[in-house]
Amino acid sequence: MLTVQYLESFVAASPLAHTLMPCSFSRVLQMLDGFPIRYHGDEWDNQTLQVFLVPHSHNDPGWLKTFDGYYRDQTRHILDNMLQQLTDDPQRKMIWAEVSYFSKWWDDIDEHKRSQVQKLLKAGQLELVTGGWVMADEANSHYYALIDQLLEGHQWIQRHLGVKPTNGWAIDPFGHSPSMSYLLKGAGLKNHVIQRVHYSVKKHFAQQRLLEFSWRQPWDSASSADDITCHMMPFYSYDVPHTCGPDPAVCCQFDFHRLPGGRVACPWRVAPQPITEDNVKERARLLLDQYRQKSRLFRSPVLLVPLGDDFRFVDAREWEDQFSNYQRLFQHMNQDPTLHVQARFGTLADYFEALQRHLDSTQVSRLPAVGGDFFTYADRDDHYWSGYYTSRPFYKRQDRHLETTLRYCSHLCHCKSGQAQGKFPGVELFSYLTTGRRNLGLFQHHDAVTGTAKDAVVRDYGERLVVVYNSLEQRRTTVVTVTVDTPYAAVTEVESGRPITAQISVVWEEPTRKLRLHSGQVRQVQVQFLWYGTRSDHRDKSGAYLFLPGDEGEQPYNWSEAPLVRVSVGPVFSDITSCFPHVTHRVRLFHIKGHEGRSLQIQNTVDIRSEFNRELVMRLVTDVANGNHFSTDINGFQMLQRRTLSKIPLQANFYPMTTAAFIQDQDRPGTRLTLLSAQSQAVAALKPGFLELVLDRRLQQDDNRGLGQGVTDNKRTESLYHLLLEVQTRNPPVTLSKPDHNTSLTLIKRTESLYHLLLEVQTRNPPVTLSKPDHNTSLTLIKRTEKNRESITPSTGGTDQKPSCNSL
Repeated sequence: MLTVQYLESFVAASPLAHTLMPCSFSRVLQMLDGFPIRYHGDEWDNQTLQVFLVPHSHNDPGWLKTFDGYYRDQTRHILDNMLQQLTDDPQRKMIWAEVSYFSKWWDDIDEHKRSQVQKLLKAGQLELVTGGWVMADEANSHYYALIDQLLEGHQWIQRHLGVKPTNGWAIDPFGHSPSMSYLLKGAGLKNHVIQRVHYSVKKHFAQQRLLEFSWRQPWDSASSADDITCHMMPFYSYDVPHTCGPDPAVCCQFDFHRLPGGRVACPWRVAPQPITEDNVKERARLLLDQYRQKSRLFRSPVLLVPLGDDFRFVDAREWEDQFSNYQRLFQHMNQDPTLHVQARFGTLADYFEALQRHLDSTQVSRLPAVGGDFFTYADRDDHYWSGYYTSRPFYKRQDRHLETTLRYCSHLCHCKSGQAQGKFPGVELFSYLTTGRRNLGLFQHHDAVTGTAKDAVVRDYGERLVVVYNSLEQRRTTVVTVTVDTPYAAVTEVESGRPITAQISVVWEEPTRKLRLHSGQVRQVQVQFLWYGTRSDHRDKSGAYLFLPGDEGEQPYNWSEAPLVRVSVGPVFSDITSCFPHVTHRVRLFHIKGHEGRSLQIQNTVDIRSEFNRELVMRLVTDVANGNHFSTDINGFQMLQRRTLSKIPLQANFYPMTTAAFIQDQDRPGTRLTLLSAQSQAVAALKPGFLELVLDRRLQQDDNRGLGQGVTDNKRTESLYHLLLEVQTRNPPVTLSKPDHNTSLTLIKRTESLYHLLLEVQTRNPPVTLSKPDHNTSLTLIKRTEKNRESITPSTGGTDQKPSCNSL
């Protein structure tokens, strides 16, 4: 959902040579082949075209190879060559994004090379962009993990290099979030570059010259300190054929890594030519024509042209081929005053500084403001990347477990260090925490938490003696569930030994009636399970990235025998468990006071390993009159309103849900039905009163986006939800002209309890606990936990600066 505010009265006429159809799917929009752009040739007579060619190499921290495999085979050679090439020639420049790789390389080089790196940074030849531990996914990641990986990267840079990133670079995440732009601005960044945006949105932005804009948060109606200057790349990809201009067949001729005799060729069958005195004039004008066409999509004569691709500049030959040929081209362009162009190698800092100088020199000092997000991404046709919102849900659930564990360990380490009086093993434990943060950060990579990589490593928890710790800084009462191997477990308070009310519930191994939540309101909620298949003809099919359902749409979940239904009633909770062949569905009602007693807990245990090209969906069917509107959260940070549109494909109406989605009555003050989720996944509201989630996907084929395989490593996976029914007060203090789409206080409190779960930790003998344990009990629980009143002071240095947990 996008909104645009024009901060100037004049909107330039479209430079595109054809009519744009942002929402048309009756024809193929050929983004891969570019599009023609008109210009007269005299547009630069009074203002020189400034071209900044920015060399880069996109290094995925795990995708087709593991993080260590990529580093061993490619990344370390790229960085070694970068250091040598930039040192030898002061005109050459480069940007680097992934601190996880850079820190590993830093550990491998000697002090002399480290000194050279410092000089390159000081001279502006090398720029570290974004500064995150990885280039994070922006759909599935929770804001806690996004902040953590930014903190880890920025502190490492500050500690070892003494610089601060000011420009963002997000060219490969599959869609872009305003929450991420907000966090980047809060981390000190001023500008940001994005790439993967729906191809029709790109064309619309190009038509209106909105490709450079101020990204504004939904809660801001005017210019704000939260705004960040954003550059949207206009074409299909970030590789060389799609960055110099609109014609990839021409741009590919200026990717000198594809010179004849190399391992990579141009698919348009016109090879690059080495630049010589005989052809430099013709080649320079051909390239300049692309630069000029591209520049007509922007409001300034300052042009950003990335030069790179995945794992580029591995060997010295590529460095020499690219830089030497471009230097000959630029020398010719710059020496001919009739061309009105100045081209040079640059960094993002060079480009954005030149852009700001141009804006300051004109009457229009501010860019147009754009609010909203850029989901769901499509790169061509009806190929929507809504599949990865759910792919490999087991690992998405484990991601949240790791976040909770890390939060717990950080707080506990801080508390214990204050009590230890100098005897605390800070060096060892701080090292463990750093490793945990970096592992969590690595998993936020846009091919990790997304479920779109070949490899993932997960360790399951075993049974253990537990201590329960409240990581929230406030008192709470909640239900703690622990798996034990005996029905004779007892629960007591640690200090007094007083028994605590507990309930033993059977865990059913083999794979409804009504459950009432007394609130004075009666609303219909029905749970359905459905299948989505994929296309059966020659067209592309669903895979790790894409959701391409078959033309038949959803299919009912049928079973040959009646499901086994079990009912459990007790003083703490009551539940109904329905066992189907592929899913065990449990609905639980807690008999306790507070917000936890106001919602229904839903747990699905899914196993679709026997299926072929199928996706399992849980649909809630209600009588809520939400029309075609619903709301989803972005990164657990803010809610955005969505609209279900019949004119776009079914798969385009699925959005990422990190923690919550809700539907609510539109025509009158009424009911809001919210589904809170303990894991990220795809969500849609395809009809009024509907809310559906994709639980798991099993797909046999690659979807032609580079992974080279399907998704067939499914595991038996648990997903956890809370269903919350809220009713708007009859006399609200503020009269609203339309339904409010912000979160309620009850929802916020319920989300905190679901996300910051009381944690089970394995203990040693003697156990490490917050208080003395009672060894006569088989299970020790803390029912009520108090607010941790000790302050936590953030570190101003690197995470490996000081072996003390007080910096957490």
